[in-house]
Order: sequence, then structure tokens, then C-alpha cells
Amino acid sequence: MKILDLNFKLFIREEEIHRVVKKIGKKLNRDYHDLNPLFLVILNGAFIFAADLFRQLNISAEVSFIKLSSYHEINSTGRVRELIGLNHTIFNRNLIILEDIIDTGLTLQHTLDALQDLGASSIEIVTLFLKPESFQKKINIKYIGFNIPNNFIIGYGMDYQGYGRNLKDIYIQK
Repeated sequence: MKILDLNFKLFIREEEIHRVVKKIGKKLNRDYHDLNPLFLVILNGAFIFAADLFRQLNISAEVSFIKLSSYHEINSTGRVRELIGLNHTIFNRNLIILEDIIDTGLTLQHTLDALQDLGASSIEIVTLFLKPESFQKKINIKYIGFNIPNNFIIGYGMDYQGYGRNLKDIYIQK
């Protein structure tokens, strides 16, 4: 498959993604029973993952969204730009950060630093994809869907220059 100037091939089918999302949902239901967590979704890429995961939950929980970016095309810029801020009070709240993909950890570290300064009771991280080869931070990520190689991926909410978010499967750059 070609999107703009890049070629991609099928990497993970929709059925496997949904199986993993259900598994994460079961763990969160168990771990956060009676804790009323606030899920903080990192936009844009995590919106589909967040919607599917939230439908798996049978716990009392809230959701909010924040938009951060450290990418230009397919490369990390090394700088994080906050685009849309948090609209909930998080003091003494149990937070669960939902990420679509974590590679260097730069965006995640920026987010954690900002949230810890606001007095969250606890902060855990859920990511659908982790790239261990490029992960540079010492951050505990409690819930990981897939460990993947350090290749660019699209689909299931993740894009290349705005295209490919609507793909149901995950595709990896050739």
C-alpha cells in the first residue's frame, strides 16, 4: 500500500488489535475497581484506541484529552509542543495516560512532568505500541499492548501526514 510517498505492508490485523485491547481492558477493570480513574488520552493518534478501550471498561471512570506533538512527518523533532491542554482538576486523582505509541519517550516524559506538578495521586501509562529499541527514558509503563520494532507504522488512529488513521489494521513502512 502506498500513502503519499511511502510504501507500507500489513503488520497487525484488526482482530489481533481488538484481542489485545480487550486484555488491557480486563486488567484495568481489575486494577482500578472502585478507584474512579481519570483517563488522559494523548491525541491525535490514541483516539481510536481510547474509544475501543473505554468500551471494554466496567469501572467508574472519566476521560479527558490532551494534544501533544513531537513529530514532523515520520521523525521525532526532539521538542514537545503542547497544543490542547487538560480541562480537569487532577489533584488527588488516579490518572491513566493512554498513548497510541511510545518510541523515544520524550512526549511521555513531558506529560508526566507536567501532571506530577499538578498533584495527581497516581499515574499509570497504557500504550498500545512500544518501541523498546528507541525508548530513551526510565519510565515504568505498566500496560503495553505490543512491543514492536523501530519502524514507522500507520493505521488504527496513527497517520502519515494526516493520512491512514482510518485503516483498521496496522501497516508498517517497507
